[in-house]
Amino acid sequence: MTRPTLALTLGDVAGIGPEITAKTLLDHPELREHAVPVVVGDAGAMRRGMAAVGHDPAALVVLDDPRDAENDPRTIELVQAGPALPELPWGRLDPVAGDGAYRFVVEACSLVKRGRADAIVTAPLNKAAMHAAGHGFAGHTELLAHEFGVEDYSLVLSAGDLYVFHLTTHVSLRQAVEDVTPDRTRQVIRLAHAFARALGRPDERIGLAGLNPHAGEHRSFGDEDADVLEPVVAESVAAGLPVDGPIPADALFPAAMRRGRWKILIACYHDQGHAPFKSVYGDDGVNITVGLPAVRVSVDHGTAFDIAGTGAAGEASMLLACVRAAELAPGWGAVTEALR
Repeated sequence: MTRPTLALTLGDVAGIGPEITAKTLLDHPELREHAVPVVVGDAGAMRRGMAAVGHDPAALVVLDDPRDAENDPRTIELVQAGPALPELPWGRLDPVAGDGAYRFVVEACSLVKRGRADAIVTAPLNKAAMHAAGHGFAGHTELLAHEFGVEDYSLVLSAGDLYVFHLTTHVSLRQAVEDVTPDRTRQVIRLAHAFARALGRPDERIGLAGLNPHAGEHRSFGDEDADVLEPVVAESVAAGLPVDGPIPADALFPAAMRRGRWKILIACYHDQGHAPFKSVYGDDGVNITVGLPAVRVSVDHGTAFDIAGTGAAGEASMLLACVRAAELAPGWGAVTEALR
């Protein structure tokens, strides 16, 4: 695989997905040296996005098969996923757009399963719009896991050689506390270690954040760290896995992100990992799903309804997601093998 074919899902077409996709593919011809990007989405929405950022909509080429792509940097090549969408207003939550975003992801997964694409890159979708369309998945990660039929997976934020795994993601904080179980903790430690091995870093230390302030401080602030996390870490260490913790999150994340003490982290819940990561890395980060049989990389931001259609949205995270997907795709079989 010299230049992997990337299936770029267009996301919620009422958001910034079409614009950042147009900028990524038409303003950065150097991307084509590393990958063959093919949009999976809606042709009408893609043309609107191209026009919004000053590109000629006539540069869109509609394909039946991504393997027919010519990879001309002056064009955007697209596979139409399902029936054409009506023209929707920018920046409004709409179940039609939510259904489209869902269909784009399902089609991208189908292309990968059929060997027509090598990796998936996702523009942002709006979860409320997808739910309004009758698709009850918590987000991209859960939808992708369902389509590929996997149960062991983790949302992973990445910038450079730093990777932040998550025990829980798109659930309430109350639910997250209940979902931090011994089984889930074992599962994610295993995923993180297998991923490190596949990267050629089998001795990389894994830092597990505590759930409670000060990691519970000897049960002063909750029992979960002592009753759930500490026994699993001890068990993992005894089995030869290089994991440390639970470590108070306010110590772990600065030590990792500012001083490089750890390169692989595990956060207990969504904001524990996302807030410090986005504060430090901004558009220099991406979202990877580890546990799928194929690479999936996403932008690390949302649909930005407030600026949709204005052309103001930056494409840095989308470009980085494409580059990371192209880098990871050739060796992803080693990741899959390491998880067996």
